[in-house]
Amino acid sequence: MEKKSRILIIGVTGNLGFHLAKASLHFSHPTFALFRDSAFSDPIKSQKLQSLSNSGATLLKGSLEDEASLIEAIKQVDVVVCAVSSKQVLAQKLLISAIKQAGCIKRFIPSEFGADPDKVQISNMAYNFYTQKAEIRRLVEAEGIPYTIISCNFFMSFLIPSLVQPDLETPPRDKATIFGYGDTKGVFVKESDVATFTISAVDDPRTLNKVVYLRPPGNVYSVNELIEIWESKIGKKLEKIYEPEEELLKKIKDIYGVCM
Repeated sequence: MEKKSRILIIGVTGNLGFHLAKASLHFSHPTFALFRDSAFSDPIKSQKLQSLSNSGATLLKGSLEDEASLIEAIKQVDVVVCAVSSKQVLAQKLLISAIKQAGCIKRFIPSEFGADPDKVQISNMAYNFYTQKAEIRRLVEAEGIPYTIISCNFFMSFLIPSLVQPDLETPPRDKATIFGYGDTKGVFVKESDVATFTISAVDDPRTLNKVVYLRPPGNVYSVNELIEIWESKIGKKLEKIYEPEEELLKKIKDIYGVCM
């Protein structure tokens, strides 16, 4: 039997990172979890770390700001998977430097896990969200580090619970706002499925130096279709308020002061 790659997960106390670590353990990979000193002072993060440790993960102290700790951790593994938040995307620069110095990593999966930043089209309102991810991708390529990019589009937990209603936490019961015509389709995936897909890709030679798209046909829906499904569940029709794209963009500009 082929030996399983040793995997280091960075960002294990986050939602996706925790699922990645659990998936790595489930597939019998020797799993290493990088954590900050402060993590154990947070009850939720502490519980996650304890759960992973009890399941067989090796906990390694370190952070994206400490190059020495990164190199020490990286030298113990074959694969690095980073799942830090979007606010920390550029913090991966030091991680990339550490990977290059360690010289032992056969696959790096940077923290993207969303729409492909090289293909996404947005009305000049991304706040560098996608440009920063693209910057990290270019740096990985320039350094010649073996990589796999996972593009999974939208996490279900962010949009589906509210039925894509910005001001709600649960699906609407009376009326729903639909932006544009509501017929543009999106891909909605569970974090646990993204994690399973990602870990399955780390030893697959077909995914080396590739962008891999997670688009299950059964997870592709428009807002109109999602509302129809919800209406069938609750046995009633919702009042639908259609908001033109131009009006939505104007609201965003007014709220956030975006220069268009």
